[in-house]
Amino acid sequence: MIKNDLFLKALRGETVSRPPVWMMRQAGRYLPEFMAIKEKYDFFTRCRTPELASEITVQPIRRYGMDAAILFSDILVVPQAMNIPFEMKAGLGPYLPNPIRSQKDVDETIVPDIHETLGYVMDAIKMTKEKLNDEIPLIGFAGSPWTVFCYCVQGQGSKSFDKAKEFCFTQPVAAHQLLQKITDTSIAYLKEKVKAGVDAVQIFDSWGGMLSPTDYQEFSWRYIKQIIDALHHEAPVIAFGKGCWFAMEEMAKSHVSALGVDWTLSPKIARKLTNNNVTLQGNMDPSRLLSPPAEIKKIVTQMINDFGKDKYIVNLGHGILPNIPVDHAKAFIDAVKEYEA
Repeated sequence: MIKNDLFLKALRGETVSRPPVWMMRQAGRYLPEFMAIKEKYDFFTRCRTPELASEITVQPIRRYGMDAAILFSDILVVPQAMNIPFEMKAGLGPYLPNPIRSQKDVDETIVPDIHETLGYVMDAIKMTKEKLNDEIPLIGFAGSPWTVFCYCVQGQGSKSFDKAKEFCFTQPVAAHQLLQKITDTSIAYLKEKVKAGVDAVQIFDSWGGMLSPTDYQEFSWRYIKQIIDALHHEAPVIAFGKGCWFAMEEMAKSHVSALGVDWTLSPKIARKLTNNNVTLQGNMDPSRLLSPPAEIKKIVTQMINDFGKDKYIVNLGHGILPNIPVDHAKAFIDAVKEYEA
């Protein structure tokens, strides 16, 4: 049994003494102890080495005592396993030398054997679970098929993902085939993560907000829904779509245990759109962690009051930024732990 199960209780919609708290990207680049590891090992070495991935996962827990840990990894390990050889380039981020642009390219991708290609992730989960010693739950994650597709077709990050959209609109058959392959791989991957020991999973749809509401249903949500339908009996599923407020009403009707909310949506409207039927997670602007600690405490307290302490998980509206002072991150976590209704 997990000793601190606040996070799992919130996912089940149960009454809690205070809401649980964790931060997207909490295992990472704002921590000096993470930077020390980063200096020695390149990005995908950190992802692929279970000892390193598990150590990075527990670093913020040791420092701040969040209510949940999230496994250090990356959404691009899924396409790598599918025969899509992503690299991580300094100053550029994800990079694919030959992006997927044709039916032939799609045909060359595979739905892999998860044990053969991503077994290192399962090893990292087992090591992390040992380190956590049932103190708090562990979250596993995957990118949404659309978000992974964006990188595979664009070949790198983008402000518009124009090439990804062009591929959808000019070669829809090939686009849907690739999205389905990513979906099938993601389902198998997340199921193995649950078997290895994660207590919940989150789907990150970082680029869903690039699509119109109609196109979102066709190219993103239908595939996320497949993942939720396949996983929800095995573990709680959180879906986070950045900039996807227009789909929240529809998303709330699915088998999700929680929906992530970004900072562009007020708690009141988020509750209204979801008919108060589902646990919500978020939604402080990550840049707000640059405010003085006393101000951070006020913002967090107001945010909890606005969402309500039940059916709520305190988090940021996107990943923590690398330039956040460690004592400001602490102020964020402490404000939740000290919260009194």
